[in-house]
Amino acid sequence: MKNSLLPALLAAAALAGCCTSAKADETPAAPAAEPAPAARTFTVGFDADFPPYGFRADDGTFAGFDLDLAREVCKRKGWTFVAKPIDWAAKDTELNAGTIDCIWNGFTMSPERLDKYTWTVPYVQNKQLVLVKADAGIKTFADLKGKAVAVQDGSSGAEAMEGKLEEAQKADAEFAFKDLKKVPDYVTAFQMLQSGAVDALGLDSAVAGGFVEKGEGKYVTLEETLMDEKYAVGFKLGNTALRDEVQATLLEMVADGTAAKIVAHWAEEEISHGGDQIDFVLK
Repeated sequence: MKNSLLPALLAAAALAGCCTSAKADETPAAPAAEPAPAARTFTVGFDADFPPYGFRADDGTFAGFDLDLAREVCKRKGWTFVAKPIDWAAKDTELNAGTIDCIWNGFTMSPERLDKYTWTVPYVQNKQLVLVKADAGIKTFADLKGKAVAVQDGSSGAEAMEGKLEEAQKADAEFAFKDLKKVPDYVTAFQMLQSGAVDALGLDSAVAGGFVEKGEGKYVTLEETLMDEKYAVGFKLGNTALRDEVQATLLEMVADGTAAKIVAHWAEEEISHGGDQIDFVLK
């Protein structure tokens, strides 16, 4: 029995040894490659009727000073840039829903908004003005008593106009507008001024200057300003991480002179719209 079992045991041992040797010689499988991270999309919410900061160009594309700044940030970060025109009155809804990453379009960092958004440092100094027909006989804000006035809904111009109205009413309890109309955009507001539906508009100086230029003497702005203001980029409250990335890159653009080149290009565009040169405050 012993002699008959020995060959079988030796054969089994040899087979086991062969199998062990084969496994030892196998090349370990390479680990599966991790998928490359998807490029971040950076969506900027803006008003498409607000030259030179953001608007629809004659060829149908979106252009503007603020959009060029944002594009350059995306280029440096390797992000995909998306310009998303929005209803200005719905900007908070868009931002909170995540359909846009920021509001970057001549966005005023007003006292009323300070605690509603996470802001970058201000980068442009600006002002809000009153636009009227040159022959309307309106020379000062006091002359707007009993007049119909239009503003863009949700804009800093609307805030400034309402603030100025409250100021006037403290001095004169009977001071009131005939009507204060809040409209979706400046184009609509200007059409209302042209037709006589309103007597005055409260709006940004660059846009006002463009209407004055195109009106060829038919429109003027009052010397009295509604409000001095500064523009900054607004993010959803608490989104400091994205704000910090954008702000750091914007400051790099200032340091290496790229921002100055963009300012110079769009300063000429603003002049062509009748406005003042862009007062870029980051140095």
